Amino acid sequence: TKALVFDGHARRLGESSSEIRLTYPQPGWVEQDPRDLLRSVIENARAVLSVANADCLAMGLSNQGETVTMWRRDSGEPLYNAISWQDRRTDSFCDALAKSEDGRRIQERTGLPIDPYFSATKLRWLLDHIPGARQLAGRGELLAGTTDAWLLWSLTGEHRTDETTASRTMLYNPRMRDWDQEVLDILNIPRSILPAIQPSCSPFGIIRDEFFSHSLPVTASLVDQQAALFGQACFAPGDVKVTYGTGAFILMQVGQEIPTSRFGLVPTVAWSLSAQPGGIRYALDGGIYVAGAAVQWLRDGLGIIKSAGESNELAMSVPDSGGVYFVPALAGLAAPYWDSYARGTIVGLTRGSTRAHLVRATLEGIAYRTRDVLEAMARDTGRPIRSIKADGGASDNAFLTQALADISGVEVRVAATRETTALGAGFMAGLGAGLWSSQEELAALWREAARYTPKENDEVESRYQHWLRAVERARGWAMPG
Repeated sequence: TKALVFDGHARRLGESSSEIRLTYPQPGWVEQDPRDLLRSVIENARAVLSVANADCLAMGLSNQGETVTMWRRDSGEPLYNAISWQDRRTDSFCDALAKSEDGRRIQERTGLPIDPYFSATKLRWLLDHIPGARQLAGRGELLAGTTDAWLLWSLTGEHRTDETTASRTMLYNPRMRDWDQEVLDILNIPRSILPAIQPSCSPFGIIRDEFFSHSLPVTASLVDQQAALFGQACFAPGDVKVTYGTGAFILMQVGQEIPTSRFGLVPTVAWSLSAQPGGIRYALDGGIYVAGAAVQWLRDGLGIIKSAGESNELAMSVPDSGGVYFVPALAGLAAPYWDSYARGTIVGLTRGSTRAHLVRATLEGIAYRTRDVLEAMARDTGRPIRSIKADGGASDNAFLTQALADISGVEVRVAATRETTALGAGFMAGLGAGLWSSQEELAALWREAARYTPKENDEVESRYQHWLRAVERARGWAMPG
């Protein structure tokens, strides 16, 4: 959890952050305590408000997207841990659903592929496996939703979500801009437990003054990656950003028409400023489950680096990866492959391979995965991608960003504000509170820290073909039987 305060010139006045413990009860299961999440938001917000010493106008919230939780309406007590977006416990359910007529209808109505990544099957699992959950729902005593709904309810007493987050649940119909009753019926999820949906830039409630020194209006809420797209000032159709964090998430803003994808991307709401037809923008989304997490694995799992920053120096210490390729499918492969049975794969090892080669192959693997998504975007839209804006912690890694430029053949512009997700939530909150009046004002505040241009290399394409061969070896590895 990170809390930041920005002023009217988009200057950061303060920051506070803390880690939230993840738990792994079974292989493929990823959970966190929703009370820890709430506590971390309150503590970091209090800390940054005291450091910034500013008269705060409004708050914007960005959230994990697909992570879900469930709680009692009367006491606010969670029934179970929050199930993370990374969780794969509903793999087999999704496999069966995807092969059925019901699955085809869900895809048709929501625009999303059937995958455990999205919220719907996690909610179904909670209702089916938590003792008393369906009975509580039947009596109107149960509430559920993504983490934004949990936080907003806990802080303001309002049970609400926004359109970007709803569009990540596999329960939202983008044509109706509301929950889809047919999909709810297919999955046996009662509408009564779900939050109300509203535009990303709109009043979400007032944070009660018991949490902070004064009441604070929440005037914006949206998914973290959509917040980053807004914070990167990707206001024109065709603008693309990548955020490198635990995973990597590439979004292309595509305008006012609901997109479809023939090449494995996810149509999603980019943001909505009003309930009017012209007040919404859409995006194509390509998620990579493991990016920075692969570097963390090198540090914590293998112990071959002491810090993430060391990966940059080690990668540069060798002229190439020595023929080593690492497919970072440690949690399966998302776009454009959608293979939940893929697993991390290292190929090309020889006696001459060193930890430097493996570290370099890891960073190059993140860049190759990014190119996979960019290639799908170019095919879906029929337009080549010439430039991409980068943010997130790993955008500080000079080797990774140059590798992305070289491998993908695109110019990479690194944002001066690495925490572009927070900036996007702040931009939207400021719009909602009247601090700024237009996107043009916001675009003028965006600043660049570095720019990387592709270097000529005759071997790029042949190496990418080797990469695709490595991906094929990773795919389907954990398939039952």
